[in-house]
Amino acid sequence: MAPSTTIPAFSHTPIDAIPGIAAKARATFRSQKTKPLEYRLTQLRKLWWGLKDYEAALVEACKLDLGKPSFETSTGEVMWCQNDIIFVCKNLKKWIADEKAPDIDVKHAMVNPRIRKEPLGTVLVIGAFNFPVQLSLGPFIGAIAAGNTAILKPSELSSNTAAVMQRIIEEYLDPSAYFCVQGAVPETTELLNQKWDKIFYTGSPGVGILIAKKAAETLTPVTLELGGKNPAIISRFADTRLAARRLAWGKVINSGQVCLSHNYILIDKEALPSFVNELSIALKEFFPNGAKSSPDYARIVNERHFHRIKKMLDETHGKILIGGTMDEKEKFIEPTVIQVDSLDDSLIKEESFGPLFPLLPVDDLDQAIRIANEVDSTPLAMYPFSQKKEDIDRLLNEITSGGASINDSFFHGSIPTLPFGGVGSSGQGSYRGKASFDTFTHHRSVTHTPSWLEKLVAIRYPPYGEKLSRYRKLAAKKPNFDREGKINNHMLAWFLTLGGEPGKSATARWLAILLGE
Repeated sequence: MAPSTTIPAFSHTPIDAIPGIAAKARATFRSQKTKPLEYRLTQLRKLWWGLKDYEAALVEACKLDLGKPSFETSTGEVMWCQNDIIFVCKNLKKWIADEKAPDIDVKHAMVNPRIRKEPLGTVLVIGAFNFPVQLSLGPFIGAIAAGNTAILKPSELSSNTAAVMQRIIEEYLDPSAYFCVQGAVPETTELLNQKWDKIFYTGSPGVGILIAKKAAETLTPVTLELGGKNPAIISRFADTRLAARRLAWGKVINSGQVCLSHNYILIDKEALPSFVNELSIALKEFFPNGAKSSPDYARIVNERHFHRIKKMLDETHGKILIGGTMDEKEKFIEPTVIQVDSLDDSLIKEESFGPLFPLLPVDDLDQAIRIANEVDSTPLAMYPFSQKKEDIDRLLNEITSGGASINDSFFHGSIPTLPFGGVGSSGQGSYRGKASFDTFTHHRSVTHTPSWLEKLVAIRYPPYGEKLSRYRKLAAKKPNFDREGKINNHMLAWFLTLGGEPGKSATARWLAILLGE
């Protein structure tokens, strides 16, 4: 198919059609159609070509929805998903194979304990507006790879991109197994009224709570990829030039509409003047003629979010050091650096999800750690900056986060083979690469007890009589540590013979105990 630049019209899926779509997906899954390896690979390969053929349309759609630069769409959206597909296709045969149970005792080896990889069933993926392709099709790739049928609900806020993704799914994938439902709250509500085997949601914590509550009604498992008030922490030993350039990059990408970007910066007072100067230099290098006239700077997704960010800036008691200009008509907000002096400031208490750089000076690392844990004890990410290893170790040890990039801004989130996910209030579960396959897979424990083993397993049947002492010798593991918790290396000989005589194999000793000899 020739590459297409056509952007289809966005239209809501009729609400009364949604139960039928879900039922069709469930019926297809029960037919076993999606389980064979070659079927999964074929669907993934077709999706790769769909992204290839519609790349130009996706670039244009993201520009219309978010003012997103072509470079950011091609690299962080389309290419990211294509590379993930290739990685998954390369490894899927290995991933779906049965795994032997780890560290099998000799008494268990005869029943062939293993872990079988099975698809969960019919799953729902609810995408986000800020990275509308990656955050929708990324988990969708995992659902296909794991052998599920799946329904995608893209964000209606990025309606042009949602319409192109629907076209790709309908033209390139099996229409009996994969579907795209469009709409807003009413359509999403009807989707949540259906029974799913897994719900995957990316978005705000508030909506994540509603989805988790609804899923709990039917004991449906969920993966929640949420936001967080992510801290960047700059110690007095940081390279302020690098910190400024890398944090500036993390905030101007998609005009700060990135769940991983830092929400505020805790900076040692000694490093503050140098950092602000370097930040000014970096922003001028990124946008020589200003961000507003740059083709490389995105816009806020809609008026509601524009006014939300503007309100935060209007209510701050901080001092604007760099930027501050806005244009409501264009939904433009300049990268803006603000020095604040209180944890009660609106820019610290709330997640801006925009191009704002709140700076809160601190006396030392102790104060920075205390503040970070007070603002949000489980952010999605954390960004420590220091050339001193002891500082980095302390920050990683004493601040919990879903992920971390040391001396950089969300680099860990750009590695497609690293599991990506939050912790606590920033989410649960992870995906990307093999983690995407795992999150949509049931790891089923299986054993097979042959009939000829009956005499050996008869020790488990009543009447028990004197069997306990034999079973204790057979099954009870002897510790290699004493009452003080210290290792006793002299117990190694016991382990080698299961407590038997030196020179007698563990297998022979085990059979003798089992048979009562």
